[in-house]
Amino acid sequence: MTRSALITGITGQDGAYLAQLLLGKGYAVAGVSPRRSSDNLWRLRELGVEGDVKLVEADVCDLASILRAIDETKPTEVYNLAAQSFVGTSWKQPLLTGQVTGLGAANVLEAVRLVGKGMRFYQASTSELFGLIQAERQDEKTPFYPRSPYGVAKLYAHWMTINYRESFGIHASTGILFNHESPLRGIEFVTRKVTDAVARIKQGKQEKLHLGNIDAKRDWGFAGDYVDAMWRMMQQEQGDDYVVATGRTTTVRDMCRIAFSHVGLKYEDHVVIDPQFFRPAEVDVLLGNPAKAEAKLGWKATTSLEQLITMMVDADMRRVAAG
Repeated sequence: MTRSALITGITGQDGAYLAQLLLGKGYAVAGVSPRRSSDNLWRLRELGVEGDVKLVEADVCDLASILRAIDETKPTEVYNLAAQSFVGTSWKQPLLTGQVTGLGAANVLEAVRLVGKGMRFYQASTSELFGLIQAERQDEKTPFYPRSPYGVAKLYAHWMTINYRESFGIHASTGILFNHESPLRGIEFVTRKVTDAVARIKQGKQEKLHLGNIDAKRDWGFAGDYVDAMWRMMQQEQGDDYVVATGRTTTVRDMCRIAFSHVGLKYEDHVVIDPQFFRPAEVDVLLGNPAKAEAKLGWKATTSLEQLITMMVDADMRRVAAG
């Protein structure tokens, strides 16, 4: 029997890479496409998979439409990647973030419970759950302390997934993914903001790059590696929770240094610290411990930060040159 998957958030970075991965494994892939979203199919087009994916009009905020989407596509695996996923925006739109990122996940879980007998469910959790860190390296047993409305909404979705697994016996897994980037990352995220600016500055179309706290530390990996971990979770005999990370933390400052030096520039000549980009409550450092994912899933990050940032700068150099 052909395996099939339904992906919410398929037009996002992770959704596009996951669709590409699953199609390569012979899956029939469908994606939830809310009518309220703008045309974000460029990521699927860039990976060459737009024509191979079936798009279903539905919205995680509307349980009835998710029920119809599951009934129409009859997936063996459901991946919930949909979210209002930009941390900065979550302070400006906390209720929307809660509805989409938190309650949206509960809607998908409830749909799987009602009509998805035997279906496997994946929830995209996040390192933002750890926030004000309670341990030097964060693993599956580290206490959570989210520091943004986004993190709080994700915490609700995370615990609802565990609750549905324990209450109803659903094969449900959560991937506590640390920061993962790619050339498909949205321009509002700091890594892509940096690599886009590097390309524009190098090509004479921009002079300065305004950033906030460049001494914040993050554990950055490649999104293409991380979607493989999602798939591996769904192949396990039982659902579980996994930290997915590289085990290396780097400052935004050093990430800038890597990006600018790749094109022969010094970041100190172009980066401007701008108070408007500081967060109301900062997450100073995140460092994941992926030992469980390595041991149980056989998964390990294969792309270094240097390779990742070089890949992103090169992609943005091509985009800026092409206009």
